[in-house]
Amino acid sequence: MTVISPARARAVRAPRDVPAARHAARRHEGLTALWMAGPAVALLILFIVVPVILAFVLAFTNARLISPRPATFVGLHNFANLFSDPVFWASLRNTFYFAIVVVPIQAGLALVLALLVNAKVRGTNFFRTVYFVPVVTSMVVVSLLWRFLYQKDGLLNALISAVHPSYAPIDWLNDPRTAMPAIIVMSIWQAVGFHMIIWLSGLQTIPAELYEAGDLDGAVGWKRFRYITWPSLLATRTFILITITIAALSLFTQISVMTQGGPLDSTTTVVYMAVRTGYQQLATGYASAISLVFFVLVLIVSGVQRFLTREKD
Repeated sequence: MTVISPARARAVRAPRDVPAARHAARRHEGLTALWMAGPAVALLILFIVVPVILAFVLAFTNARLISPRPATFVGLHNFANLFSDPVFWASLRNTFYFAIVVVPIQAGLALVLALLVNAKVRGTNFFRTVYFVPVVTSMVVVSLLWRFLYQKDGLLNALISAVHPSYAPIDWLNDPRTAMPAIIVMSIWQAVGFHMIIWLSGLQTIPAELYEAGDLDGAVGWKRFRYITWPSLLATRTFILITITIAALSLFTQISVMTQGGPLDSTTTVVYMAVRTGYQQLATGYASAISLVFFVLVLIVSGVQRFLTREKD
């Protein structure tokens, strides 16, 4: 009769216990990940997925925010009214006007600032902080400050009058010709610091060996930027263009605080029109149709941008 010692028995059982232990560890890790991600996923579903589904459903009804009558299916009636509404077309023009001006200027200015603060000189940390301060400041606060700045007796007119004594002060936000340009200037100033940081992160990932090889080949100044820096920023460039475009098309806070869509709907955007229709006019179904059209427009614009900025073989 063969007698197996307890130590040898444990050694024999050990290989069999290893897969079970690994399975238990993986199961424990999976449950832990589920518990940690669960609250975030629940909030994402509650505040993103559910509203999107409701918007799709309500866009085809005559639902109102406060009404004793139940919502009924109206098919494409909301969309027919929307495409025949002159205010919608005005808001669409204003939205694309804002985006077409803001996207290239903000991206270009942010890149210039990133190149400046990326230089190995003293004081760059100070300027990084200064450029980023408007980003961490509440947009409502920034909009209020600039609204006072743009008043007829505000600081901007005072500075212009000091330089040009014959200048006649104007109310920048109450003139249809200057209201949107004034908001554009403020919006670029507020957000340029954020995209400067994104450009800067892309610049700092470019290997130094590329610049050293460029120096040997005589690539300095503009050639260095054109043939080394710019091609290396493809992923960063795509991300920045898409994020700036989506933010520009979603313009709302500045309009709500500074002009409320006026004067004469010269600053009304698609998002502001949707919010005003849904919460002031209580036309939830019509506002959902506006939101659905806006959603499709953003998808199309983002897809076109992604196609144009794709990496070519």
